[in-house]
Amino acid sequence: MKALITGASSGIGREFARYLAELGYDLIVCARRTEELYKLRDELSNVSVRVITLDLSREHDAFDLYEHLALDGEVIDVLINNAGFGVYGKFAEVPLERELQLVHTNISSLHILTKLYLQDMLKRGSGLILNVGSMAGFSAGPTFSSYYASKNYVVRLTEGIHEELRRDGSKVKISVLCPGPVETGFNDAANVRFSIKGLNARDVARYAFDKARQGKMVIIPGFGMKAVKFFSHFVGERTAARISYDVQSRKDGN
Repeated sequence: MKALITGASSGIGREFARYLAELGYDLIVCARRTEELYKLRDELSNVSVRVITLDLSREHDAFDLYEHLALDGEVIDVLINNAGFGVYGKFAEVPLERELQLVHTNISSLHILTKLYLQDMLKRGSGLILNVGSMAGFSAGPTFSSYYASKNYVVRLTEGIHEELRRDGSKVKISVLCPGPVETGFNDAANVRFSIKGLNARDVARYAFDKARQGKMVIIPGFGMKAVKFFSHFVGERTAARISYDVQSRKDGN
């Protein structure tokens, strides 16, 4: 069994790699930071780990990754679309180039890899895709608007595919992980500090993969975030956006 994990050099992605290695999966790990990927490979000596350096903020890299692995005859049993980042600031003030990199990473590349590997898995009649979304995927996010919008896309795309697979009686599984704050390098990349303590990345990765294997569509780790999701149903969208703005404003941009 082989798993492809994007954004595997740190945070949840790295913890996914560690957990799947424990489960006996051979791995293909992808990210921009080559040195960190090789450190991970050396750590996971019990399984085969192939390192691929790429930048999914460039849309063609997703196509190149798929085509390269296909030419090598690699069969992917598990795809974890973990690569992603956020950009903090008012929409009119955030540099457009940075936002387009976010869109390519969080949306376009995830969409491309999901479609191409889903088609392969459907032909074989087996496989699992786990897309990493966020609690941000259930609402608007003033001062974090592009990130929130991108995660809304990930959540709704995954939910739609999940229902298609269910209706078809397919054995292929797809899930979306929607955590709240997690202790990763996300804060540094987005140039913020979260106002509440994040969950442990190791715990999140293990919980998420176990639930994905069980076929759960939307995976929300932690009682606190489950409660937030439940009570959000009783709040109008305008009120939710106002609350979100107040929450986001407690993040300290540097």
